[in-house]
Amino acid sequence: MNGSAGSAGSTAPAAPPVAPPVGVKPQINAKSKGKEAPQATAAIFRVQGNTATANSTTLNSSTVNHQSTPLVTTEKNSNRASISKPKDDIMIETLSAEQAATHEVVPCSHQLRTNLEEGLTTAEATRRRQYHGYNEFDVGEEEPIYKKYLEQFQNPLILLLLASAIVSIIMKQYDDAISITVAVVIVVTVGFVQEYRSEKTLEQLTKLVPPTCHVLRDGKESMMLARELVPGDIVLLNTGDRIPSDLRIAESFSLQIDESSLTGETEPKHKETKAVEVHTKGTDVENLVCIAFMGTLVCSGRGRGIVISTAANSQFGEVVKMMMGEESPKTPLQKSMDELGKQLSFYSFGVIAVIFLIGLFQGRNIVDMFTIGVSLAVAAIPEGLPIVVAVTLAIGVMRMAKRRAVVKKMPAVETLGCVTVICSDKTGTLTKNEMTAQVVATPEGKMADVTGLGYSAVGGVVSYNGETIQQFSHPEFARIIEAGVVCNNATIEADKLIGQPTEGAIVVLAKKAQLENVRHQYKRLREMPFTSDTKWMGVQCSDANEQTVYFIKGALDRVLDQCGTYYSSDNQRKPCDQYNRQMILEIGKELGGRGLRVLGLARGESMQSLMFLGMVGMLDPPRPGAADAISIVKASGVDVKLITGDAMETAQSI
Repeated sequence: MNGSAGSAGSTAPAAPPVAPPVGVKPQINAKSKGKEAPQATAAIFRVQGNTATANSTTLNSSTVNHQSTPLVTTEKNSNRASISKPKDDIMIETLSAEQAATHEVVPCSHQLRTNLEEGLTTAEATRRRQYHGYNEFDVGEEEPIYKKYLEQFQNPLILLLLASAIVSIIMKQYDDAISITVAVVIVVTVGFVQEYRSEKTLEQLTKLVPPTCHVLRDGKESMMLARELVPGDIVLLNTGDRIPSDLRIAESFSLQIDESSLTGETEPKHKETKAVEVHTKGTDVENLVCIAFMGTLVCSGRGRGIVISTAANSQFGEVVKMMMGEESPKTPLQKSMDELGKQLSFYSFGVIAVIFLIGLFQGRNIVDMFTIGVSLAVAAIPEGLPIVVAVTLAIGVMRMAKRRAVVKKMPAVETLGCVTVICSDKTGTLTKNEMTAQVVATPEGKMADVTGLGYSAVGGVVSYNGETIQQFSHPEFARIIEAGVVCNNATIEADKLIGQPTEGAIVVLAKKAQLENVRHQYKRLREMPFTSDTKWMGVQCSDANEQTVYFIKGALDRVLDQCGTYYSSDNQRKPCDQYNRQMILEIGKELGGRGLRVLGLARGESMQSLMFLGMVGMLDPPRPGAADAISIVKASGVDVKLITGDAMETAQSI
C-alpha cells in the first residue's frame, strides 16, 4: 500500500496468514470463576475446532475437555517453544506493548496468527472472544439498591443520631426517638435519590454513543463496536479516531497520535512501524513509537495496526486498575461533618460521665442521674443539621443540572467552593483552537496583513502596503507561504480542517495568496516529525528539476538556530549574523505581544545549509464567554493560572 504524493508514510510488509511463533515463552493463566483470567504478558493457548491446528512440545500442559465447547489448553515452557502443525488446533497469543514494540511487524503478525491484508475471519474472532472476553473493563457486579441505600448511613453524625434515637426509645422518650429517626430517614433518602439519579444519567450518556472502529474482517473493511475486538484483529486508523485497544502499528502515513491521557505531553506523537531497541530506548510509553495505546486519539495521518491486547491487558487497563484500587478522597465538608460527629460523641459521653459523677458525689439516685445525663447528651445532638446540609447540597446538584453538569456524589458540589487556584490550558480551553494567520513577516521587518477568520479563504486577502499579494507577486512573502504549505500535512475540505490547527492556518493562508497548489510541485521524500525536544518539523522534497530541497517550520528560536543565512527583500541570500538574529527575535516578540503564535520557516539544499525565510503570526481566537468566566472567577477570590507551550509574550497577551 503506497502513500499519496505529498505524504510521508511507512508500510510494513504483509504477513502470511499462518506461521508459527518463534522464541516465545508461554505462561499459564490462572482460572477465576470458570473463566481464564487475562494476563498482561504474552499468553499462548490452543483452541481445538474445525481450523488448522498447531501443537507445542512442552514441559507441563493442562487440558480441559468439554463436548460442546472448544478445548482450551494452556501451556508453560521455560525453553523456547517449538511448534508443529497437527490437525484441529490453532495457536492464539496476546502480546504486551513492550514485547510487540521490540519486534518487527511480520514476527508480531506470526505470533498473533493474523493476516495484515485479510484480517481475521468472523468464526476465528468469535473463538478468540470466548477466551479473551469482550474488549471492555469489568467494573464488578453492580451493587443492589438496598446496599447503596445503606451506604448513606456510613457517616459518624448519622450513626450518632441513630444511637441517640435508640437511647431515647430505651428511656421511653418516644417523641425524641421519632423526630430523630424521621430526620435521619430524610437525610439518607435525599442523598440516595440524588446520587442514584446521577448514576443512571451517566450510564445512559455512555450508552448514547458507543465507541466504534474500522476493522478488517473476512477481507473486508467494516465498522463494528470496539468491544468486539480480539487480539489479532486489524484496525484501520484515520484522523479523529479513538484508539480502541493497544495496537502494533503496521502501516503509518504521517500518523500522529495524542497520548496526553497517558504521558501528559500535549504535542502529538509521530508513529512509525520500525521496532524500537529495548536496550537503548527503554520501555516507557513515550518511547514505544510503534505502539498505539488504547484511549488515545489520532490527530492526523492514517495507518493500520494489529490488536495486541485488549481491555484490562492494555496500558490503559493498568491505569484503570490503579484508579479502582484508590479510594475516593473525602471532601472538606465530609471531613468537617465526620470531625463534628466525633466531637459530639466525645462531648456526649463526657456530659454523661460528669453528671453521673456529680450525682454520685451528692448522693443522688444513680438511675436518675444517668437518665438526666443521657437526656442532656441527646439534646446536645443537632438532629436538624444533617437535614440542612443534605437539602443544601441537593439544591446545588439541581442547579448544576440546569447548567448541564451531572454531579454523581452530592458532597462534590461543596468541593467547588473550596477551590483557590484554577490552572487552565490555553489552546482549546480558553481559545477555540482554530488558528488563523494574521501576519506574514520577513527577516527584515516587512509585514503583510492577512484578513479573514476561520478555515474559510472566502473574502480573505493577503496585502502589503495596500498591494494584494497573489502567487509570487511579492517573492519575499511568497517564499514564506510556500515553505509553510509544502512542510504541511493538513488539508481543508469544505471549510473543515483535517489535521493540526496550526498547519490548517497556513493552508488557508496559501489559499488566500493563491499558492495552495505549490505543494504539488514538490515530491516529498522524507518527513522529520515535530517533537517536544526539537520543536520543529521538516520535510525533504525533490522539485521539478529533481533537486533536493529541505523545508522546516517550528518555534522561531529553534528554526533560527539552524540557519546560517536569511532571504532578503531583494531576493538575495545573506549571512545571518548576531545583529540580524537579534532583530528577527525582536520581530517575533512584537508579534507575540499581540497575542499571536509565531512560527519560523526556512529552506535549504541540506539541513546544514538552511536559509531563514521569515515568520507567520497566527491568532487563536478566544472562546465566547472565556473572558467573562475568568472575571467572575477572579471576583470570587480564585486565582487563575495559564498553562501553555507558547512564548511568554503570547501567554501574557492572552
